[in-house]
Amino acid sequence: MYDGSAQEAGRSGAKPLPATGRALAPRLQLLAAAALFSTGGAAIKAVHFSGWPVACLRSIIAGAALLLLLPQVRRRPTARMLGVAACYAATMILFVLANKLTTAASTIYLQSTAPLFVLLLSPWLLGERVRRADLVSMAAIALGLVLLVTGLEPASATAPRPLRGNLLAALSGLTWALTIMGLRSLGRGGGAAVAPAAAAVDHRDTGAAGGERGAATDGDHGTAADGDRDAPAEGARGAPTAHGDDALVAAFWGNVLAAAAALPLSLPLPPSRATDWLVLAFLGLFQIALAYVLLSRGLGGVPALEASLLLLLEPVLNPLWAWLVHGERVGPRVLAGGAMILTATLLNSWHDARLAAREQRGRAAAAGA
Repeated sequence: MYDGSAQEAGRSGAKPLPATGRALAPRLQLLAAAALFSTGGAAIKAVHFSGWPVACLRSIIAGAALLLLLPQVRRRPTARMLGVAACYAATMILFVLANKLTTAASTIYLQSTAPLFVLLLSPWLLGERVRRADLVSMAAIALGLVLLVTGLEPASATAPRPLRGNLLAALSGLTWALTIMGLRSLGRGGGAAVAPAAAAVDHRDTGAAGGERGAATDGDHGTAADGDRDAPAEGARGAPTAHGDDALVAAFWGNVLAAAAALPLSLPLPPSRATDWLVLAFLGLFQIALAYVLLSRGLGGVPALEASLLLLLEPVLNPLWAWLVHGERVGPRVLAGGAMILTATLLNSWHDARLAAREQRGRAAAAGA
């Protein structure tokens, strides 16, 4: 677990955390991160700016906070990291623009179709074969996508252009899928060690949930269910690795690129209220930066599949906050489509976990023979 307790325990006079505390702390960190990520839709709608300045200012604040909070991002990115960062920047901008035009529920659920795009594109971009179970997941996610599109809600104060917003949200699912595949490419040499940082990159980003966090992604398979299911996501020691840091660097530069891309369309800034700046500060400092820090620390002490399950809190809470804060209601087709997408990706992750555990037992038996 990467929460500083190991270092404190080694100092003179420091008392190590009880075993129950060490087990509970990372899970609470993941739940807190998911809860913070889930506030994005409601908070974005609360700012009386259009989508472009919200995307720009949120990323400026988040990038500055990440630079201060995560020392591992303070290094020069490679061209591949910048490529991943560009896809992530597009995802963040599209997420904000979609939330300004359609419901928070439609935005988060349509972005959660990213695994469908991963399964469609990975054979060509990554050389990964599609399995029979993947085809079932693809069909279920596609059906959920149809329900979302056909369940278009009438325009409202918080969703003035739902059709355009839904299209942007679906496009963010594609860009998030490209981000996921880029993270896989970065992690090819790192195996499961890249999981925690890849999870931090999104919003989001595949596995059991969408959003700007996603789920833990490893270098070979991409979902939180892959890799060693019985080991913490950061490996046996729980310490950050160079490959995991690559993904965090990509996350930081994604915020930099998002701010730079949105800036020309954000100026001049419209008249604002003090509450607008307070909400923007919350989005940058808490909804992104603090959530990343909690996520990167919490994943060090939790098996990857369990991390995906805990992070499902984000797409569950996201529409709830929008309803509580803005009175935004969601139709039955949108709820059914979102539930189908999340269930399909969750079951696919569970199936992957069983296969990987079986393979691991087989390798252990072969090594002991």
